[in-house]
Amino acid sequence: QVHLVESGGGLVQAGGSLRLSCAASGNIFRIYGMGWYRQAPGKQRDLVATITSGGGTNYVDSVKGRFTISRDNAKNTVYLQMNSMKPEDTAVYYCNADVLRYGAANARNYWGKGTLVTVSS
Repeated sequence: QVHLVESGGGLVQAGGSLRLSCAASGNIFRIYGMGWYRQAPGKQRDLVATITSGGGTNYVDSVKGRFTISRDNAKNTVYLQMNSMKPEDTAVYYCNADVLRYGAANARNYWGKGTLVTVSS
């Protein structure tokens, strides 16, 4: 089994910063793409940023220039540095990863349980 555990959420004032972490553990042979998604109250879950195993990144327009996704392959961990935060960034942030387990033929997609980020105005 594979588990993704997010940490680093909390309450921050507008203009402030937070750093989210997501550590993958379990029967992991290789992790391919990793990403962060968020879900605001009453809204659907949306993509925030993704990063490939080689470090290629992609961001939703609303966070470009403010958020930075990175990963440490040795630690099976992905990060999201969030700067210049806005009240509209308030959401539950979820980690996502495509993981190939030992002995498996294909990678599977996994989700963490989420961490709440609240930005006050």
